[in-house]
Amino acid sequence: MKLVTFASHAQPRQPRLGALLGEAVVDLSVARTWAQGARSLIPEDLPGSMIELLYAGPPAWDYVRQLVDALIGEDPLHLKGANRLPVGFPPDQVLLYPPLPRPNSLRDFYAFEAHVKTAFANRGKEVPAEWYQIPVFYFSNSNAVFGPREMIPYPATSQALDYELEVAAVIGQAGIDIPPEKADDHIFGYTIFNDWSARDIQQVEIRVGLGPAKAKDFASSLGPAIITPDELSDRATGRPGVYQLEMVARINGEERSRGNWQDMHYSFGDLIARASAGVLLMPGDVIGSGTVGSGCLSELTAGQGPWLKANDSVELEIERFGVLANRISPPRQPSK
Repeated sequence: MKLVTFASHAQPRQPRLGALLGEAVVDLSVARTWAQGARSLIPEDLPGSMIELLYAGPPAWDYVRQLVDALIGEDPLHLKGANRLPVGFPPDQVLLYPPLPRPNSLRDFYAFEAHVKTAFANRGKEVPAEWYQIPVFYFSNSNAVFGPREMIPYPATSQALDYELEVAAVIGQAGIDIPPEKADDHIFGYTIFNDWSARDIQQVEIRVGLGPAKAKDFASSLGPAIITPDELSDRATGRPGVYQLEMVARINGEERSRGNWQDMHYSFGDLIARASAGVLLMPGDVIGSGTVGSGCLSELTAGQGPWLKANDSVELEIERFGVLANRISPPRQPSK
């Protein structure tokens, strides 16, 4: 399944739970009434939001899958549910929110060796031995998450804005001290993740010995959908949460980065084992992979820029996931 959070242009502040099916955004609440009449599918409780769906657990997930399966072979754009409401919408007729608009928590790891090597080389250093001993992460701001096509605020205190091409796992089943080989049981799905970074602020924080923090505080992007693992099974590598899928970044339509998910040094199994060590992970927690090799301007320019500018368009694409596109807004003026 490819699940989204969306709203109609007429009611932009009323997000709804949906699914992507072909070229249509399906309103699952309306699809429920259509499936009851057209497919005699017994209606069950349907959560109204992504976080409620995650907490509802496998019975609710199975019901959503039944709704999506009932639509296979149909054109949702031509179907009506109760009260003649449309089952599906063309993508340009809806607003896509982040699929999980407000994660419980957002941890971002450092799992691609190629990125790590380049990042340290840019500072004239070798990768520390400790990086090969444990996967490390930092917390980002789960209250500053943006969705597809949203404007990203350029931090007023920075002049070195960068993108980061990543994938993120969304936790569906709670767990503590999860072994790597059991991590797949706790992953609901995956989404594209842009870990926006203010590199000049980040360099100051790193020199102090704490962070990154404020360098990541202003924005993260997720979307356009959460993809459940069954959609990716034919690209599985045998390592928990690692798939053979191309990852690409473009600025203003020009390709700048290309990598592959399978190149992770640490698997999502390793990341989830580390994140859950002595800590209860909950449904709605998000685990970022870290940047794929070549997946940011800092790597590509040896940390010197040029950096992103106001009005630049940044597109991140992962095979089968679609495109997460954002545009950069002019810097906000600090309040006086």
